[in-house]
Amino acid sequence: MSVTAPAVAGAETGFSPRRWFGDIVAELKKVTWPSRREVVNLTTVVVVISLLLGMVMGGADLLFGWVVEQTLLR
Repeated sequence: MSVTAPAVAGAETGFSPRRWFGDIVAELKKVTWPSRREVVNLTTVVVVISLLLGMVMGGADLLFGWVVEQTLLR
């Protein structure tokens, strides 16, 4: 037989949209937001790395396509 713990005195039960949104606002106030400069720098890093990887993958695709044409499709 299972035993349940007694309810904590003063604990709210059920869902309250007002409390839920209040909790969200409270948590967002705890966040350490990055500065504009940090956002710009990190965005630049992501864009540059994405472009470099795109070029590497595109070059590999062209190379493998050429190899397949020269070997298997003759």
